[in-house]
Amino acid sequence: MSVLTSIKRLLLGAPIATKHAHHQRLSKFLALPLFASDNISSVAYASEEILLMLILAGSASLKYGIYVALAVVILVLIVITSYTRTIYAYPQGGGDYRVASENLGPLFGRIVGGALMIDYTLTVAVSVSSGVLAIVSAWPDLHPYIVDMGVAAVLLLAFVNLRGLRESGSVFALPTYSFVVLMVSMVVYGIVRTMGVSFAPPPVEPQQALTLFLILRAFAAGCAALTGIEAIADGVPAFKDPAPRNASQALFILAGILVVIFMGVTWLAVHLGITPMSTEEPGYRTVVAQVAMAVFGDGPIFFAIQIATMAILILAANTAFADFPRLCSFMAIDGNLPRQLAVLGDKLVYQNGIILLALTSGGLILAFGGDVHKLIPLYALGVFTAFTLGQAGMVRYQLKHKMPKWGAVVSFIGMCTTGVVWFVVLITKFTAGAYLVVIALTVLVLTFAGIRRHYDYLAKSLNPDPSYRPKAADSTVIVLVPRVHKGILQALEYVKAFSKDVRALHVAINPATVGAVKKEWDEYVGDIPLVILESPYRSLVEPIVEYIEAATQENPDRMLTVVVPQAVPKYWWQSVLHNNSAEPIRRALAAKKNVVITNVRYFLE
Repeated sequence: MSVLTSIKRLLLGAPIATKHAHHQRLSKFLALPLFASDNISSVAYASEEILLMLILAGSASLKYGIYVALAVVILVLIVITSYTRTIYAYPQGGGDYRVASENLGPLFGRIVGGALMIDYTLTVAVSVSSGVLAIVSAWPDLHPYIVDMGVAAVLLLAFVNLRGLRESGSVFALPTYSFVVLMVSMVVYGIVRTMGVSFAPPPVEPQQALTLFLILRAFAAGCAALTGIEAIADGVPAFKDPAPRNASQALFILAGILVVIFMGVTWLAVHLGITPMSTEEPGYRTVVAQVAMAVFGDGPIFFAIQIATMAILILAANTAFADFPRLCSFMAIDGNLPRQLAVLGDKLVYQNGIILLALTSGGLILAFGGDVHKLIPLYALGVFTAFTLGQAGMVRYQLKHKMPKWGAVVSFIGMCTTGVVWFVVLITKFTAGAYLVVIALTVLVLTFAGIRRHYDYLAKSLNPDPSYRPKAADSTVIVLVPRVHKGILQALEYVKAFSKDVRALHVAINPATVGAVKKEWDEYVGDIPLVILESPYRSLVEPIVEYIEAATQENPDRMLTVVVPQAVPKYWWQSVLHNNSAEPIRRALAAKKNVVITNVRYFLE
């Protein structure tokens, strides 16, 4: 086992055999935190985003926040009901991407895939940044370290997910359920305690009139509460059997949790006269923090809620870490992404997808300074693109398979509703940053198409002619000889077994040693010609490349094998004492046509 492998095992644990994959499946209890923490956590900022829009029309307009939240809840119930149809139709997972690809065509599949990739990346950036702000609300002195804390949280999430699906589900169960219990307790206790008492919000001068457009903007901002709903449908294979039923039940449990907490927090915020604050204000507190302070005071429960909020928001990003790599694997299998993203790692997770998500989301946090209010306008457009096209695909799927019409009606209602919301989100958020999502999605779709064209071209180029049969072919073999030693002699024994045309090549970097090399060659070999290449500028690689190019011109259709002998030291650290000249030679010759590079290793005792 190499040193790097040992370090990897130490950090990530022992590899898991493929035959044990079914043991990595999760119960509803463990799967819900893994796939639903994103959606559950949205209650920590969705209410605040609604109020941030309404406050533009003055504090008197905040009372409409309850009605906007109610409209969002109705949308949540419609979408969740629609997704149960997707779960049973596609129990193998893939969600909206698979539905759109198979029922609407590859183009729509790529659009959905790109939209979800963007949304998952934003989920990590928004959730982690919001979680950091929850901590800053309790400990304002940490404000200068918002970006550092955000990037560190992303790296921690990536590390935990690289350790495996089951381990990450177990790790995230406690904080997720702690958040749910604390938030439900706050809602119930707050409603009971403040029943019959009303609080007026502090007066805020209106910056604009309360128009239908402003209400639509508030609704679009509140639709952040829907992000992550699709995750369960994407990850059905991760549930224990019967997977579709367990996933569907988890989806309805998620709906109940979301509705209770989201409506409760919004009602309390409006009822208690709480106004959203700017992150630049001294003593900044989120709306949830203000509600917790009003209900419980600044005692231990307030700090517990802030810590739980931070935890759920950071863990919400874990939903993306669970689904983004899985989505990328589906797209890679279809040829829309590099095939490396479809490879399962030692821990039966798609480690390349996890690393890709960590890099892109961490980059967003750095680019936007961890400011949630700058990231939110980019949010939701991607997920509603996926919602709409996914439900459109389900309508066609159910009609094509002659399934009960009520199912197609449910999907049609979901398609129309999410389509209208998509349009509202696009219009209301376009100038605020949604145009960046449109540009990014366009670039991604074009990139996917280019990757697919490459793989199609590759398959066509590699397909053999049906009449072709392999035949023996002569090959010229060139052995690189820095000096005569045991490794060179072993390489010569190897090449004599398959070719009669063998040449030896020595680059005279130091002319003073050429005589000794010739003498040793004649003494130990003799029957193979030794070609001496002059190198007036002491270059090793350039003379070899020039000679190889000239040799290939002698017979362009003949294969030429370049043998690079290499001594392998007993201990890894001894390799730093060697010049490792074989590597630059291999790199220089790798792209040469009809040139095969063979590395013959000699292991030192």
